[in-house]
Amino acid sequence: MTATTISYEPIGVIRSEFTNADELPKQTADADGVTGRVELFEEYAAGLTDIDGFSHVILIYALHQVEESISLRQTPSADDTERGVFATRSPRRPNAIGFAVVGLADVEGRVLTIDGVDMVDGTPLLDVKPFVPAIDTREDCTVGWLEDVDPHCECDE
Repeated sequence: MTATTISYEPIGVIRSEFTNADELPKQTADADGVTGRVELFEEYAAGLTDIDGFSHVILIYALHQVEESISLRQTPSADDTERGVFATRSPRRPNAIGFAVVGLADVEGRVLTIDGVDMVDGTPLLDVKPFVPAIDTREDCTVGWLEDVDPHCECDE
């Protein structure tokens, strides 16, 4: 298989109180009460029709401040063992794409007010999807190595 170049154009920008990645909570789960805004560009505003009935949305965005040098093996902050990048939630990935499930507090025109922000101000937004528990949650999950190092990373059984 040959490599294909894929490019995306942002549909908006994420606004937060954070000016650089060093200030961020580790995950959105650590950012309860940290609010921000998603500002869609005007040409995408009509796509927000009917989103106001959802309590949470999934944001997909570009990690625009991530360093260029990527290592396929990294030591995550939750552990002292080197792991494969695809077994971590590290932002330093072959494709600097992030996603987060955030609370949807308000919709006003083309602006979403969100809760659980762990993104740098000015983060380019690639997509917004509604969070649907029946689709996005799995009861038969396991969490691999995280089970031994982080008691918050459990699956409901």
